[in-house]
Amino acid sequence: MKFNVSPVALSCLFFLFLTETLAQNAGSIVTRELFEQMLSFRNNDVCPGKGFYTYDAFIAAANSFPAFGTTGDDTARKKEMAAFFGQTSHETNGGAAGTFTGGYCFVRQIDQSERYYGRGPIQLTHQSNYERAGQGIGVGQDLVNNPDLVATDPIISFKTAIWFWMTAQDNKPSCHVVITGQWTPSPADTAANRVPGYGVITNIINGRFECGMGQNDAVESRIGFYRRYCGMLNVPTGENLDCYNQRNFAQG
Repeated sequence: MKFNVSPVALSCLFFLFLTETLAQNAGSIVTRELFEQMLSFRNNDVCPGKGFYTYDAFIAAANSFPAFGTTGDDTARKKEMAAFFGQTSHETNGGAAGTFTGGYCFVRQIDQSERYYGRGPIQLTHQSNYERAGQGIGVGQDLVNNPDLVATDPIISFKTAIWFWMTAQDNKPSCHVVITGQWTPSPADTAANRVPGYGVITNIINGRFECGMGQNDAVESRIGFYRRYCGMLNVPTGENLDCYNQRNFAQG
């Protein structure tokens, strides 16, 4: 049986598809206005990264990862945005301790003695991560050959952060599957006290230096930013926010 569909009908269907897609992306949760409220300190004169992190760059990067900020119900999607910005705000914090308002102040790590020092929202470090990130975002060896692209091109900078967020590595799940409730701990995870929640994301990102050693200021900072953004998005934080009693992934 053959169906004839008019060009007008096809145009309408495409418009509805496009509208639904745009309605579900990260920008539908983190609007330009909210982005500016969350990260208002980033353009302070004291910030070395003043003017670098823009909303348009964030949206352009986010749209390259279809599942980012679009997975699950409204609560899950908002929690993912709060968690992503909570972790990256800690990584780039330039504000006073305990205020949780100084995120996205820095682009570059203060200690730049190594070529592949931390850059961008996630403070991407180590040559292996630059290589994998370059392959993951479609620029091949460009980041290995010129790691400063992560500190000079804001779209690439955001893309590397979101790539890290979305990508499982070695025995670590991705931050994305954890915060969207899709991660089930393995027996090894259970034995290491790694349980679903924001705390295991800290373990994924920097567990070697922050997890399994009791309460510390770095983990408290990550939690503080997350709580602030959850409040702004009117979404619960969930349980298991810290990693104080978790063995880090490098220990198995």
